[in-house]
Amino acid sequence: MATSLSSHISLQTSESKISDFPDWYSPETGIYSSKNPSISLPTDPFLDIVSFVFSHKHDGVTALIDSSSGYSIPYSKLLPLIQSMASGLHHLGASQGDVVLLLLPNSSHFPIIFFSVLYLGAIVSAMNPLSSTFEIKKQVSDCSVRFAFTSLEKIDQLNNLGVHAIGVPQNIDFDSENLGFSPFHELIGGRFGKAPRPVIRQQDTAVIMYSSGTTGVSKGVVLTHGNLIATVELFVKFEASQYEYSSSKNVYLAVVPMFHIYGLSLFVVGLLSLGSTIVLMRRFDGNEAVKLIDYYGVTHFPLVPPILTTLVMTAKGATNTENSFKSLKQVSCGAAPTSRKIIEDFFQVLPHVDFIQGYGMTETSAVGTRGFNTQQCHKYCSIGLLAPNMQAKVMDWNSGSPLPPECYGELWLKGPALMQRYLNNDVATKMAIDKDGWLRTGDIVCFDEDGYLYIAPADLEAILISHPHILDAAVIGEMDEVYGEIPVAFVVTRHGSTLNQEDVMGFVAMQVAPYKKIRKVVFTKSIPKSATGKILRRELKKLLSSSCRL
Repeated sequence: MATSLSSHISLQTSESKISDFPDWYSPETGIYSSKNPSISLPTDPFLDIVSFVFSHKHDGVTALIDSSSGYSIPYSKLLPLIQSMASGLHHLGASQGDVVLLLLPNSSHFPIIFFSVLYLGAIVSAMNPLSSTFEIKKQVSDCSVRFAFTSLEKIDQLNNLGVHAIGVPQNIDFDSENLGFSPFHELIGGRFGKAPRPVIRQQDTAVIMYSSGTTGVSKGVVLTHGNLIATVELFVKFEASQYEYSSSKNVYLAVVPMFHIYGLSLFVVGLLSLGSTIVLMRRFDGNEAVKLIDYYGVTHFPLVPPILTTLVMTAKGATNTENSFKSLKQVSCGAAPTSRKIIEDFFQVLPHVDFIQGYGMTETSAVGTRGFNTQQCHKYCSIGLLAPNMQAKVMDWNSGSPLPPECYGELWLKGPALMQRYLNNDVATKMAIDKDGWLRTGDIVCFDEDGYLYIAPADLEAILISHPHILDAAVIGEMDEVYGEIPVAFVVTRHGSTLNQEDVMGFVAMQVAPYKKIRKVVFTKSIPKSATGKILRRELKKLLSSSCRL
């Protein structure tokens, strides 16, 4: 009789699992609760994210630094600039409910524009500035965008779409004589008096961020002011509270894009409530990042796996490692799983730096899990513990039944950070969120005996990619009459490679326990991924199903 995936990709025998369960897991409901203490969120229904962020008291001095010019914005000028920009936008005709597109790279102006839009009760939709004309047109139409902030070369394109576009300089002092930026300087110049503030509720839409979710089709994720307040409390402020050092003394290097939920939650919203300093990079360069870390005394570096790999390689090649990275306290990695090999290499070159991973989605306002290391417990390969106020289930993808700790299944999440809906897409919303409010993430995870989460099967994929003939790889499960659900590898080989299925399975078998062996290999031209590098496993499931029918 077929058995479930959990009996093959499991950390203990099935006999041990029917014994006592930890108090953070309920075998009756299949619900995992956060081990972290619950946090009381603001109950005022008329609280907006701008008022919430700037109600926090701190002794931070410098808020934002543009690394390319050295131009900085102090905290004392941040809210006045936001209010000036809001007044300018109001004078331009922007009002509550209007959608404003931010088609920008990382910039000291990004948070100012962002908060000024929300100050008016209008809505932000952010987008990669390298997006194609087709992608821009689609998002503008989908969101009914009225205004946009972008680079000078994009203005005509947006104007032709019926959008009032404003060109944004790199910083206020530079490019002041460029006539193309005159409208921007006029908006932020503070000549229009104070804009009236409408009634804004926590349940009102604040941002529309686009995400591929668990499929390859991009959808507008509607996040409310309350969602962003939960992001600040359950992700950014909570993480900061776990450490003894003052948040206002922390210096963050911002490479992760602000138009992505990871960068938005940290560099645009959360850290500004704590008084931390944010050093902005428009595009990542390993050698330049090292210089900035040393020059500005960067203490924290949030990044994604490809940047982590480059950072490790750069650190390995540095000639003066004794004097570099001294200020760096922590590197945090998210958006996609990190291989054990890269983590090991990281500690070889930066043994004094803490390393954590986290998990979140656009659909969860970046709230999900976060790592935390102590002298007694450090699980660097884990994506951490559930965030406060969050619940989870691990579901058997085939039977739909909840699974206990140490079994792999699809992660479902529930909590105050979950999105309101997908924009103009009730069908997709109902597919993503069930009637009880559980979000199906599409990611395969398991909880260990201490409540730490692990994403599967990152280790198998790391082994596959270490093969000299393999460019990229992904692993999913497939039902088998004999073994239950088996690991199936999707493999992209180098040009001219003669690698076959037996070669791949044998290569992996030499390096893993028997229950982790690859049982089937599918050769493909590419691995479907989201813009952040997250593997779209549901797409692979569809591909596997279609190949089985041929």
